[in-house]
Amino acid sequence: MRNAIQVLYGRHAVHEALRAGRRRAYKLILAEGVRETGVIGQILLLARRAGLKVVRTDRQNLELVGDVNHQGVLLEAAPYPYVALDALLDAPADRPPVLLLLDLLQDPQNVGTLLRTAEAVGVQGVIIQRKRAVGITPAVVRASAGAVEHLRIAQVTNLAHAIATLKQHDFWVAGLEAAPTAQRYDEADLSVPLALVVGSEGRGLRRLVRERCDFLLSLPMVGRVSSLNAAVAGSVVLYEAFRSRRPTETPT
Repeated sequence: MRNAIQVLYGRHAVHEALRAGRRRAYKLILAEGVRETGVIGQILLLARRAGLKVVRTDRQNLELVGDVNHQGVLLEAAPYPYVALDALLDAPADRPPVLLLLDLLQDPQNVGTLLRTAEAVGVQGVIIQRKRAVGITPAVVRASAGAVEHLRIAQVTNLAHAIATLKQHDFWVAGLEAAPTAQRYDEADLSVPLALVVGSEGRGLRRLVRERCDFLLSLPMVGRVSSLNAAVAGSVVLYEAFRSRRPTETPT
């Protein structure tokens, strides 16, 4: 019995959900006239392999998801499969782990962008707070171009308590904040087992979360704007952490 259904929309979001296969899919809905080539062709192939019901309907019927760019494809599926915090604590064998923590981010576009970067650089997992923050909604899946379907994400009741648990497992916790005591992100040692905390839009890190951090990071800026948004700043630091873990390449 279907206790809850999420309706995913957008070609890449639907494609990655089917490709990842982490949540149960119930029905694929296509707008009549959508060409069955490219990503749509791949979606249909995955749907057939999964024995998924495919329904073709007038494009106007797809407006049930609201005023969004659905690109002529919807997928009825089970809710996002969150994992327990403990599932993120086992370190990978080949490199020091990186976790991404989001402190009450509420904009789906920012969250989706950060999660897309996190998946691209191979983070071990993501931690978000259960209340007062955006969860993994269809809008977030769409904004991440489906990358979130390949990530392990834990929802916790209290982010500060989760940080304490990470420290017990030898993570160094870095908060992203333009404070006088913050280090430049490109001068800090990010090669350690790292938990990067990104604060909410406008407010930044909450006091208790900031106080739990081992150190703070900032991005140097020489332009006239005073800050970058959470998605951009977090993505820059995630790539720096990724760069610090890459083996030195020997020219041939």
